[in-house]
Amino acid sequence: MDLEKPPARQQQQQAPEGCLAVAIRVPVRIVVLVLVVPVRMAWDALVVAGRFLNDTVLRPVGRALLWLGRAVFVALWRYVVVPVAKGLAWLGNVLLVIPLVWLYRYVLTPFGHACAWVARGIGAGLTWLYARVLTPIGHAVLWVLKGLGAVLAAIGLGVFGAMAWLARYLLVVPALWLYEWVLTPVGHALAWCAKGVAWLVSTVVTGIGIALYWIVRVLLVLPALGLYRWVLTPIGRVLAVVGREIWDALGHAWRIAGHISLAVGRFLASVFRWTFVEPVRWVYRTVLTPVGHVVRDAVLRPVAEAARSVGRATRQALTAARESVRQARADFRRMLFGESREREAVPVREPRGRETRTLGSSTTALTKD
Repeated sequence: MDLEKPPARQQQQQAPEGCLAVAIRVPVRIVVLVLVVPVRMAWDALVVAGRFLNDTVLRPVGRALLWLGRAVFVALWRYVVVPVAKGLAWLGNVLLVIPLVWLYRYVLTPFGHACAWVARGIGAGLTWLYARVLTPIGHAVLWVLKGLGAVLAAIGLGVFGAMAWLARYLLVVPALWLYEWVLTPVGHALAWCAKGVAWLVSTVVTGIGIALYWIVRVLLVLPALGLYRWVLTPIGRVLAVVGREIWDALGHAWRIAGHISLAVGRFLASVFRWTFVEPVRWVYRTVLTPVGHVVRDAVLRPVAEAARSVGRATRQALTAARESVRQARADFRRMLFGESREREAVPVREPRGRETRTLGSSTTALTKD
């Protein structure tokens, strides 16, 4: 079990404390220690039980489940998924790929070639029609339109000049006079009136705002400020001191409870060791080990030697039986087909043994002494 270190701020030089903190520290720490010790011991017991359960049950079960899942996955993949995929691939090849290839090769390709031939013929015809018929007609129509445009432009220039003179003296000049002598003075008067109304409204709104500000300040802000400064701040400081002391007491009690739990755990471990482990170890060393050695030397080794002797005898018997069967088969073959003809010995031209030919040496077969 792990023991927590005291926080760093307690190791530093502490600031001077008030009498309130000193007065509530000791009873709070006593009460918290009494409450925390059972919780810490229960927590340490749960940690030890959890580690034991994890090491002895959960981890082996997890490994077994992992191995089982891997075996099931491999079996499914090898004997179900792969055959089904191969079957589906064969069916897809037979039912889709081969018919599509045949359709593309013997239907779509000839039809596409025919459509391309027809499209080339139509394009040639349209090209001839555009070059020999439509282009001359378009040039003629363009020449006619240019002439009509020139005539209409000459007529339009005269008509437009007359209309521009009439519009200037019938519309523009009267509208300019109306803007300068009527609309401009009226606009200035309206702007001056709007400025006066805006100044009046801003003055009234400013006065109302100042009045509301002082009313809210006197009736709400100053009482709330006094409540915060003279009531809530002292209460908050007292609660902060109490909370800090309780937190420090919890940390101190948790560390002390850890030491107590460690001592109790070591005591229980020692009791378990001297009441169960050591007797079992003594029985194993003084009783079971000699008995095992006696059983090994008196029973297991002779049985193993006898088994090895039986195995050697069995192998020798099987070897003799195989040799007998081989000899009988050879005799039966000679009886049916006769003796096999011996091959003629071919003289060996190369010397053997130490008299073999060597390159770049005077000890060859032809030059040796």
